[in-house]
Amino acid sequence: MASANLNVMIKAARKAGRSLVKDFREVENLQVSSKGPGDFVTRADREAERIIKEELRVARPNYGWCGEETGTEDGEDPTRRWIVDPLDGTTNFLHGLPHWAVSIALEHKGEVVAAVVFDPAKDELFTAEKGDGAFVNDKRLRVSGRRDMNSAIFATGVPFGGRGTLPATLRDLARLMPVCAGVRRWGSASLDLAYVAAGRYDGYWERGINAWDVAAGWLLVREAGGFVEPLRAHEGAGVDAGDIVAANAQLFAGFAEIVRSRD
Repeated sequence: MASANLNVMIKAARKAGRSLVKDFREVENLQVSSKGPGDFVTRADREAERIIKEELRVARPNYGWCGEETGTEDGEDPTRRWIVDPLDGTTNFLHGLPHWAVSIALEHKGEVVAAVVFDPAKDELFTAEKGDGAFVNDKRLRVSGRRDMNSAIFATGVPFGGRGTLPATLRDLARLMPVCAGVRRWGSASLDLAYVAAGRYDGYWERGINAWDVAAGWLLVREAGGFVEPLRAHEGAGVDAGDIVAANAQLFAGFAEIVRSRD
């Protein structure tokens, strides 16, 4: 049985998802503005965040807020905050690619305790609560059981528009690709982590990532039996680290060693 908080999150994600699906069907007519090279924000994106914020604020008016589009706001309860990406995979969305998601996490005293990643295009709802496991459409998730790097598939985000993390990511790829079965770049960090939790990917890493991109997926992987850590080993644990590495228990140490090289 889901907690009251998780039910609120699911309701908000589904409501935002319905709004996004309507715009996705008319993607050619979307009103688009640019926040920077390759980083677009749409009317649909903003509307989805408005819907989520309204739903969550009505249910829990004293919680803090961290959203991609509307920034950070302190709540009366300093121990809890929502971490929200209303449309993770905006570029996919704008190009008519059906791989994007709504991501909502609840953080309590610096730790994510509830998570929702909703993929409206495929009607897949990934959920997790601390200590209660991870699920997709009510089916329990487990990370993959693969032990050999040469049979494993990993996911990442390749930087765009000349971002400063590109050289390091290219070095990561040069070290990793010769020893694994493949690397995928599908353009949605929350779904990358959800797929690790589901055993579809064996691991994921990314540099220069935001808390709202990974907060929900972080808990999904852990509750599915996987490991998640900041990419730089000396950083403290937490979704604000900016760099992340995740994998099943059998592959984590070797995989993390490869992508942490030279850090």
